[in-house]
Amino acid sequence: MPELHKLPPPLGVLQERGFKVALVTDGRMSGASGKVPAAIHVSPEALLGGDIGKVQNGDLVRLDADKGELTVLVPAAEWAARQPVQADLARNQFGTGRDLFAGMRQLATAAEEGAMTFSHPLWTQQG
Repeated sequence: MPELHKLPPPLGVLQERGFKVALVTDGRMSGASGKVPAAIHVSPEALLGGDIGKVQNGDLVRLDADKGELTVLVPAAEWAARQPVQADLARNQFGTGRDLFAGMRQLATAAEEGAMTFSHPLWTQQG
């Protein structure tokens, strides 16, 4: 996602100024986060009802790379009551390469399946 690649430079500046920052997304980014700690391809994705769709502005998120843990620091009852927000995919069909790569997005698998187009059933040989 081209818009995700614009985030690491300003996040790096914040990091240099003493802020603790990390990038957490269910988007595809190919690992190009630079020096900013990142949890990319979080799954299941918001589109599939994953917990990342429950995160709200202002939530504190703990990313522990050593333990491989990602925790949203809200009370358990509040978290359980939240409903995942679903993306409005019809709203953003054009621009930033969306129209150019629409066909590839339709073939891409979910993050937990590798987020690949090559593993899609249309690409496998029928035997």
